[in-house]
Parts: sequence; C-alpha cells; structure tokens
Amino acid sequence: MSARLTPRLSFHKYQGLGNDFILVDNRQQSQPCLSPEEAVALCNRRFGVGADGVIFLLPGREGADFSMRLFNSDGSEAEMCGNGIRCLARFLQDLGIPGRGGAYQIHTLAGRIIPQVRPDGLVTVDMGIPRLLAKQIPTTLAEPEEKVIRQPLAVAGREWRVTAVSMGNPHCVVFLEEEGSLEELDLAAVGPLFEHHPAFPERTNTEFVQVLSPTRLRLRVWERGAGATLACGTGACAVLVAAVLEERAEPQATVELPGGNLEICWDLSTQHVWMTGPALHVFSGTTAG
Repeated sequence: MSARLTPRLSFHKYQGLGNDFILVDNRQQSQPCLSPEEAVALCNRRFGVGADGVIFLLPGREGADFSMRLFNSDGSEAEMCGNGIRCLARFLQDLGIPGRGGAYQIHTLAGRIIPQVRPDGLVTVDMGIPRLLAKQIPTTLAEPEEKVIRQPLAVAGREWRVTAVSMGNPHCVVFLEEEGSLEELDLAAVGPLFEHHPAFPERTNTEFVQVLSPTRLRLRVWERGAGATLACGTGACAVLVAAVLEERAEPQATVELPGGNLEICWDLSTQHVWMTGPALHVFSGTTAG
C-alpha cells in the first residue's frame, strides 16, 4: 500500500462541481509539507481521504498574497486548476482571511490568478489570457509560432480534429459532430491515449464537446494526472476559447459539465478569460499519522 502520512496532518475537503480536493494550510513553510507519494495516499478513495488532488496554501511570492501548489491523485503536479483555485478562495475566506475587495492574488505555476468570492457564494476567477501558439501549449501539431485549430490527430484508429489551448496547462479540445456521440464516447479508453499522445510532450487534458447552441456547450473531460473527473475549470475555459476560434460559439456561454455548470466569458477586448462557479466545504479532519 502507498505511504502512510506522517506526521499528523489537519486537512479540509472542498469540492467544485464534484471536482474534489484536499486543502492543506501550508503557510508555515514555502514548500508542500507532503511528498507526491504521500499525496497519492491521501487521495486514495478507499485507503485515504479521497480526492482528485491535494492543494497546498503557501506563502505569497512575486508580489502575490499567497501561493498555490497542486499534486494530482497520481502524484504529478499541475500548473493550475480552475475548480481548485475556486476552492482555495473559499478556503481563505473560511480561514477568516479577507481579500482585497473580496479578491485574492494567488501565485501559481501558471502565473498569477485572481479569484473573488461573491456575496452569493459563487467564485469568479480572472483566469488570464489563453495561450494559443503551439510552443506555448506545448504540442508538435503545428509549427511553434502557429495556432493549433482543427488539426488532424490520429488516436484509437481514427482521425480527430483538435484545437489546442493552454490556460497555463495544456488542453486538447475535440468537438463531436454526431448527436449522441458525447454520451456514447468510451472516455476511459480514449482519454489516456490523448493524454499520453507523443504530440503533447507534457501530456494533455482532453475535452470532448457537444455544441448545444452558440451560448451553451456540453463536455466530458479526461484530466491529465487525474483521469475522468466531474468538472475541470481550466478545461471549461479552454473549450469556450476553442469554440470561439472555430466559430462555434459566442465569447460568453454556459459550459455544462457532469458535475454542474460554469459560466465562462472570454473578454475579447482584454483577452482575459473569466470563470464563475461554486466551491463548497465538505468536511475537515486530521489524519492518523
């Protein structure tokens, strides 16, 4: 069995649309207090607490109020997580730490992200500017300085048309044209093949999307390092950007995920993407150590 957690650790479980995380107040030191192997043990749904990942609240750096680090349930580290940073904002509020006008400046491996807890309890996040060049994602599906829009990709014996977007982490977006194909998709079979495809040297998150209308999109997601999840905030943002690039959607839309809906807006005047959705505390506890 995976590593025991030592010493005793206080933790807090949060979820955003069913994408669940273990939050650890790690402000006493600049590095995560758990190893990736210990995070894997904590995320185990039978022998641990159970979660898609562990998020560490760290001291601020580079002028930000706080820092965020995230270990996925497989022990890999993600640059950022949209649902996770909403949960982190709620965690900060629950700790009694006021933001600047309700907003928090959070340093992540994807850059500075600014979540704001609204009076209605929802959290709106300035997710920054999407990165669209092949070298930024990264992917070899196009020349380094080119965008990756509707590029062919061979996976599982068929050719898919994909658009790649980075929201600080890589995303491969696939629009499904046939009615019912989203529900019929064998995500557990094709998801890992996309994630580990050699065209994505740092692996990739993959979103399979059905366009319901220009202002409503439905998706299923295979997350890099976590597998099939109920929601992916950065994935919802990437899907809207890809839909706009492919002229399938308006720059503001509701994105339906298995765990619920997110409101996504790509402000074309500033190029910033905004995400609004819930984040809720589930329970708190202490590991046995």
